[in-house]
Amino acid sequence: MKAARVLQFGPPSVIINADLPRPEPAAGQLLVRVKAAGVGNWDALVREGKLPNEHLPLILGYELAGIVEAIGTEVSGFKLGDEVYGATNEQLTGAYAEYALPSARMMAQKAKALSSIEAASAPIGTVTAWQMLFDYAHAAAGQTVLIHGAAGNVGAFAVQLAKLSDLHVAATAASADLDYVRGLGAERVMDYKKEDFEETLNGVDIVLDTVGGETQERSLRVLKPGGILVSVVSPLSEATQKRYGVRAAYFYVDVTTARLNEISRLFDSGKLATNVGSVLPLEQARTAHEMLGGQPHKRGKIVLSVAA
Repeated sequence: MKAARVLQFGPPSVIINADLPRPEPAAGQLLVRVKAAGVGNWDALVREGKLPNEHLPLILGYELAGIVEAIGTEVSGFKLGDEVYGATNEQLTGAYAEYALPSARMMAQKAKALSSIEAASAPIGTVTAWQMLFDYAHAAAGQTVLIHGAAGNVGAFAVQLAKLSDLHVAATAASADLDYVRGLGAERVMDYKKEDFEETLNGVDIVLDTVGGETQERSLRVLKPGGILVSVVSPLSEATQKRYGVRAAYFYVDVTTARLNEISRLFDSGKLATNVGSVLPLEQARTAHEMLGGQPHKRGKIVLSVAA
């Protein structure tokens, strides 16, 4: 099988195209013939060796869509030929290949409304946004949420999910993305380079932080007492939380079959949409990572097309 792998950690140039034997599923795994693989910032962290427990050589890629070709022991709920999507494993590896061995507990039946390319763009962003809003912030109708990076993969899903849940949505984005974010359902959209959101917002119940750094720090000023900041970038110290009288949560996404099933229902009912950006063939994984690093690409998720 063809695969994009790394033999050493480093910049996109370390990615090589290789021919490898087709793997066999172990207990708890599916063998999936990959049709498409999502490309995300976590893939760059793996490539750079910035995550623990990464053993070289490795095949890059964390999210995928494809067809079940074989089923390991101790797996239920799947059958041969199922169209599936989800994430690979806790090591965030293995999807940039013609065949992958995802953990069955991190996979689900593909939403029927989505193509394989669209499905591969969705698992991490949707589940991250879902967990931020509902598992950690416990968002409720009528609350106000501020979403940073609202045109990004996580942010765009968070805007849609918040709107579906009858929250008042404020958002920050780049100037070129303001109309796009309004179209997703945000009531108030601010250009993060031109407008100081902390000067015009206050009494916010929830801040969703996909940016970190100075933006995270400034966000504490807009939260009402007892409000919560949920970040997927960096944790907030207990001392800082006490100083501002707010709460904070920081987590790594936990993709599960149950969460993906909820997301699939939203896609199939037309209540949720994904935004695919640049699509490249598997052998151009290196180019896809250069796009992650700042090279020009379309707005939306970068996806590798693996099989017709």
